[in-house]
Amino acid sequence: MELYVSIFSVSIITMLVIWVHRWRNPKCNGKLPPGSMGLPLLGETLQFFKPDTSNDLQPFVKERVKRYGPIFKTSLVGQPVIISTDQELNDFVFQQEGNLFQSWYPETFMEIFGQDSAAALHGYIHKYIKNLVLKLFGPESLRERLLHDVEKSARLSLCLWSEESSVELKDAISTGRKKVMKLLKDILAERMNSPNRKCIDFFDCVVKELKKEKPVITEAIALDLMFVLLFASFETTSSALTLAIKFLSENPEVLEELTKEHEAILGNRKYPDSGITWQEYKSMNFTFQVIHETTRLANIVPGIFRKAMKEIHVNGYTIPAGWGVMVCPPAVHLNPRIYEDPLLFNPWRWKGKSELSGGSKNFMAFGGGVRFCVGADFSKLQMAIFLHCLVTKYRWKPVKGGNIIRTPGLGFPDGYHIQISQKRMK
Repeated sequence: MELYVSIFSVSIITMLVIWVHRWRNPKCNGKLPPGSMGLPLLGETLQFFKPDTSNDLQPFVKERVKRYGPIFKTSLVGQPVIISTDQELNDFVFQQEGNLFQSWYPETFMEIFGQDSAAALHGYIHKYIKNLVLKLFGPESLRERLLHDVEKSARLSLCLWSEESSVELKDAISTGRKKVMKLLKDILAERMNSPNRKCIDFFDCVVKELKKEKPVITEAIALDLMFVLLFASFETTSSALTLAIKFLSENPEVLEELTKEHEAILGNRKYPDSGITWQEYKSMNFTFQVIHETTRLANIVPGIFRKAMKEIHVNGYTIPAGWGVMVCPPAVHLNPRIYEDPLLFNPWRWKGKSELSGGSKNFMAFGGGVRFCVGADFSKLQMAIFLHCLVTKYRWKPVKGGNIIRTPGLGFPDGYHIQISQKRMK
């Protein structure tokens, strides 16, 4: 009996050793990038999500780049992943979407965004959805409607906040986000029951599509899409604006230059209190430099995920079919070979740079390739208009908080509380 138990124990141990060996040494027809797969099943997930309190590249990536180089393998939430901090490979991944790569996010991310969200859609339906969204965030909509809506909202919010003893900036900017799904469902149901309504806004365009005999999208896709759009707008813009105001508070020379630009806009108007025009918005050159420098340092999106659709050979390495690939924007944004003193908040570094009108290999705050964020221009407009209303009419001082934490996304664990007051008229 003891002999059988011993044989069984040895067999189990042998099987475990083989399993662990296979986990740490995945099959590959070529040469995998260097790196560690971590513990079986768990991989290096805990190290990846370990909190950090600096603006620098997260230790997980920084340590592995130093050890393995700009491209390395790991395992996150049970999925083998190649992490790239290499500009050329990043660009290759973006440009080859639909051919060699497709959009993909780990299951934990998809539980947040929804299984039918835009991040999970591919090919024709993704292109269709993108064109639909552009009707909401396209240049004509920004110029004709959203510019005035955003200014009205910013002015009202700042007026209300100036009456408070202090406000927690990020939560104040993103008020309403906790009830967005119920609100979306209610609005969609109301529009679906409104016959012969003209196509005025994005909801109307969605309803028109859903009422077709053979709609391209489902109601679930529509709701998930709108939630992702609002989530992106609320979370990313509120975090970026909070960080921008923190940077302005800590860098008075930047605030002075920004204020000069916006006071000059008021000074050139016939009626100082008239609304912002499209021409004025497009003239906010230093403001756009502040926005780009903020988003470069914010690194709100720590990783952009894709999945290899087939076996891929690149840079002397093999990426097996089905493996995830994570493009790491912070590694580019904080690279001292690309940006001098990369941790320094210096909006002047963007003067005359082409990245101000889009993205590049060196600037990926809004993604890249066919999935370059369709809401990028709307986010910039929100930030620019808010800053205009703030610096021309108000002054503020930090009250408490302002510490950041990355897990690996940007957060403010104790908030950022400021006191806002109206400027005295000269």
